[in-house]
Amino acid sequence: MRDDEEDDRAFYAYARKVVHIDDGAIATVGRLFRDFIPADSTVLDLMSSWRSHWPSGHPRQRLVGLGLNAEEMADNPDLDEYVVHNVNQDPVLPFADEAFDAVVITVSVQYLTRPIETVRQVNRILRPGGPVIVSFSNRMFPTKAVKIWRNSSDRRHLELVASYLDYAGGFEDIKGGLANPQDCPPGDPLFVVMGKKVAASDPDTDPAQSSNRV
Repeated sequence: MRDDEEDDRAFYAYARKVVHIDDGAIATVGRLFRDFIPADSTVLDLMSSWRSHWPSGHPRQRLVGLGLNAEEMADNPDLDEYVVHNVNQDPVLPFADEAFDAVVITVSVQYLTRPIETVRQVNRILRPGGPVIVSFSNRMFPTKAVKIWRNSSDRRHLELVASYLDYAGGFEDIKGGLANPQDCPPGDPLFVVMGKKVAASDPDTDPAQSSNRV
């Protein structure tokens, strides 16, 4: 439930070319990408906008954006291509199975209204062993953030995002925490939850049982 349940396409109809975290937190996002996404990967920036914060000098095969505003994504210098798609209206991602080596969701997870369905799709399009990196701060558009997010603490946000991966199934090594404790405060906090797609399926094992909540 959100305060503003109007179609998201209306809210994002005009470009908002602003960053939602400070330079230190942005640098931390880039460090996470460099440290946990192998070089020459094909990456999906899910719920993308006009900046992806891809680290300079870190080679990639392709970075694809999926978001709601074409103008924003067209102005994103990191994206090699982009797709306009509303995951809250249709969580089925328009990509083939195992199309990506990694998926990132940057400062947008608080707007997901169908998070489990969306994260299941993330698992479908990831290659085995591929990471998903979900980062967020303590900022939001409050009318578009879901109620449980608005009413929760930072610690609860970490637990909530970890539960999305856990309940979606098919992820292992789920972990999270504050990614920039050396800078926060006074800088913006940058929290992260990460997991990896289970590398080999075992029909006798529930993938959720191998994960660890934050």
